[in-house]
Amino acid sequence: MNASSRGAGRTTWVAIRAMALFTVLLGVGYTFLITGIGQAFLPAQANGSLVSGADGQIVGSSLIGQSFVDQSGDPLPEYFQSRPSAAGGGYDGAASSGSNLGPENPELISAITERKAQIAAFNGVNEAVVPADAVTASSSGLDPHISEEYAAIQIQRVANERGLASDTVRELVQAHTSNRALGYLGETTVNVQELNIALDKLKG
Repeated sequence: MNASSRGAGRTTWVAIRAMALFTVLLGVGYTFLITGIGQAFLPAQANGSLVSGADGQIVGSSLIGQSFVDQSGDPLPEYFQSRPSAAGGGYDGAASSGSNLGPENPELISAITERKAQIAAFNGVNEAVVPADAVTASSSGLDPHISEEYAAIQIQRVANERGLASDTVRELVQAHTSNRALGYLGETTVNVQELNIALDKLKG
């Protein structure tokens, strides 16, 4: 075996040992370290930000929206309604996507017009006060939040259906409203799933 072959063999052996070492350190050790830190300091977030219903059973994640409809797909009047979703059949985490329709697309314009009329009638309000997020899907199709404006036009309907004072429902909305990030980024939003769970717990 000449010097060149011995040098190549030595280099290959060093490379194999380095790959094995860094696989253990970064592929295994780092993973366990970060998982441990997450479980120790942020267990809820590390486990998917899961939320439980009034009966204590896990009903979803606060990071992913849900539709509150009956078996026929009609909205349940006793619950706050989420914004539309274009992800699969609706809020499908395996098919996250927007509609990808442009603002001048006839199909989108028709859908928005139809949704606006339905939402106005469902909540007993004028079409002019129906906000944009009530009739358009988010880019991910998974957004669990709605605007304060959309929540506001639903308060009276939910209060009537549940036999609650509108001020009681309004206070719950405020309790589940998140402020702008860093005080100035984005808009204030309401987490629909957490709000509906709070309503169920309020009814016992």
